[in-house]
Amino acid sequence: MNDNLNPAKQNSCASKVNLVIDFGNTLTKVAVFQNNVMLKLEKTTQLSTRLLENIREEFLPAYAIISTVVEVQPEIKDYLEKHFEFYELTHMSKLPITNLYQTPETLGKDRLAAVIGTSALFPGNDCLVIDAGTCITFDFINKEARYFGGAISPGISLRFKALHNFTSRLPLVSQRKFEGLTGATTEESILSGVLNGTVAELNGIISNFCDNYPGISVIITGGDMNYFDKKLKSNIFAVPNLVLIGLNVTLDFNVKEK
Repeated sequence: MNDNLNPAKQNSCASKVNLVIDFGNTLTKVAVFQNNVMLKLEKTTQLSTRLLENIREEFLPAYAIISTVVEVQPEIKDYLEKHFEFYELTHMSKLPITNLYQTPETLGKDRLAAVIGTSALFPGNDCLVIDAGTCITFDFINKEARYFGGAISPGISLRFKALHNFTSRLPLVSQRKFEGLTGATTEESILSGVLNGTVAELNGIISNFCDNYPGISVIITGGDMNYFDKKLKSNIFAVPNLVLIGLNVTLDFNVKEK
């Protein structure tokens, strides 16, 4: 995997400070960007106005954007609207890409932000974006920055939970460490099935896209990104915090378009 991408070298924009917040299923990520360089990153299970106030005092951001797949506390939105030129990524937002998803109102905003970030980092390339988090999502954006959609599959943790919750005797497994193909215990058998099966799934989908789009760039991000290091057959780019990068690109685009 190539994890040496530097967003600071991509898409120069005005020298201003942006506050970017991604509300995910398990964590909220709060980042500060200036000139496409991430100056600060905080991760929290419960965002507070105190954290936002500390960031505002330290970095003086003037603009803010959020993306969310969960309900945001009203006091957080009130604070953002009061102290920043505030945007929320929705299906009605102005975008620096062409969104061809047929039900844009149902599209996860994390998926949308990830392809926006990818298009900024890999301009002029066909790209497959894999976000390995609670779910594993696959999204395709072409060299003309036209986003077509993709696929959604259960992530590693969801697969472990499904085996435990929908059977009577299988244990709940959480670790990611297993080598080989054959499990000698029930726990190892679950590890083999889930981990090897997930890798095989990703390799198969990547192979299909490579056959259909020769020269395609494959990008992976998300909380389980590092697990797949050296386990996938294709040469892929690992890009941490791709959703945050895409949100920052979207914010700059909307401010510029005003």
